[in-house]
Amino acid sequence: MSSPAPSQRSIPSVYAIESSQSSSASSRRPSLHYAPLPAFRTVKPLPYQLRQHCIIYLEEGLYIQGLNLLSSVLFSGTTPTSPVFLPPPQFLALISTLTVHPSLTTRAQSEDRVQASISSLRYLNLLSNLVGPVHGNLRDAFAFSTPATSSRRGAIRRRTTGDGLSSAKDSLDSIDNDLAHATSVWAKAQDFWHVVGWAFNCSVLHKHRWERWQLWLEYMVDTLDTDWAQRAHIYGESEDSEQDPRARSIVVRYLEGGNERRILRAIFADGSSKSAAEFVEVWRNETKERRKDANIKKAATKLDIEADQWGDYLHDSESSSELEDTPPPDSPTKAEAGVDSAAFVPNVSEPFGGPQAIVLRLRLLSLLSTVSVFLPHTFTPLPSLYDLFLEHIRPLPLSIFFFIISPSSMQHFHLAAASSITQVILRSLIASAAPLPRTDDLTQEVLESCYLPHHANTGSISDNAKVSLCVETLLRLLQKHCGLYWTKSLQNAVDEGIAARARKAQNLGKGKAKGKGGRESERMWLKGSEARIRALIQLVRDQHESMGE
Repeated sequence: MSSPAPSQRSIPSVYAIESSQSSSASSRRPSLHYAPLPAFRTVKPLPYQLRQHCIIYLEEGLYIQGLNLLSSVLFSGTTPTSPVFLPPPQFLALISTLTVHPSLTTRAQSEDRVQASISSLRYLNLLSNLVGPVHGNLRDAFAFSTPATSSRRGAIRRRTTGDGLSSAKDSLDSIDNDLAHATSVWAKAQDFWHVVGWAFNCSVLHKHRWERWQLWLEYMVDTLDTDWAQRAHIYGESEDSEQDPRARSIVVRYLEGGNERRILRAIFADGSSKSAAEFVEVWRNETKERRKDANIKKAATKLDIEADQWGDYLHDSESSSELEDTPPPDSPTKAEAGVDSAAFVPNVSEPFGGPQAIVLRLRLLSLLSTVSVFLPHTFTPLPSLYDLFLEHIRPLPLSIFFFIISPSSMQHFHLAAASSITQVILRSLIASAAPLPRTDDLTQEVLESCYLPHHANTGSISDNAKVSLCVETLLRLLQKHCGLYWTKSLQNAVDEGIAARARKAQNLGKGKAKGKGGRESERMWLKGSEARIRALIQLVRDQHESMGE
């Protein structure tokens, strides 16, 4: 059976999806596909006595005991569909701070405190998996305080009702613990994007802090994604076309009143002096570690009042003084750390924080793109957002550019967005003689005429390699989701483009003088992309010939 003609296959432009959102009431239903959501359970308030027991534990720093109590009631229902006991937002806000605060992580003075941080993250994940962000009222729990409310977090700001349960007794649920108020992550950070920028700075500059911030940020990005998807699902099944629950999503709350450029700078924070000056540490002297000669206290001693065993009860390591007064340790050398410098092989993604940091950056970019598609008035129109993407992605070093623009990385975006973003970047790099497509609808014909045969608009090896990488990504997206159809015109366009970029890259371009090693590295990226493109087209040709076409 013959394959469809190339013109019958296309990846739609994301701009078409955006414009369809305002064409009619019926078309405002979500057009991008989301992964199926789990069946989240309903919730009911934590009983008063249990709340008071938990407050005592949390106020006295007995975090493990409080978390064990909260965890035990999560599964207290008689059936898998029973409502889950939901603690007040103040509890969840404190528990989130416990996952990342230095006094329980990098500067913990006892194993109990380290375990409390681990248990906090485990509890948050369990709760999110059971009830989801909407039922769990995480929009209220994870709200950043303004300066006027940071010291009154539990008693005043929590009176605002959220999307899940709300209580008239919020002031009774206030926790008398600095980590629940002035020193919480929600009070110390300016906003979510401050934390994002600082966390990514840590991914480059302070690896010991990044280990904790990575876990916190992964949980938060999961929460933002699930919250948006859950609200999109609610909207898709609702008959009310005017009230879009996505407008009350957590990510929209974080974006409201924010500066688009600052948000992008946070996502692309790279530990440079400029980035480090803009996105400073959340807690004062946060990057200081526990002194080398300070032995961490074992967690063997349990709380037993009758036996006069107080465990961690009387140990107060939450005060900010311990983060401020201890001199910073000297950084260990590779030899001290047991690393053989001769065998040390640098990771090309390390200048951007490593693979995990890049994935989180991509997920945040994808989330911004989705918000701009469906709710452009709450953030920024899609063309303006993609211009900001271009401003940050195009100048990246080749190795980082590859990590951002590769087909595997583009899987973090919806297909239409991945295609449109790649084309926006490619058009900024490609020669001016290349014809512009009428739309961002990607077809094989558009590839053959507008992208495949052309070189970069400069003679630098780097720019021509970036053009090749963008072309490769578009080819793979089309091949995977629509299929490529081998023709002589496709083969000729591929061969012509590879030759054109190789010729153009012989001219290093003005102001692009680099050492021999730098040029060889760039040429390696160019040749590697060329080889993968040839291999893909050969695979398509083999399939074509095996079908006898």
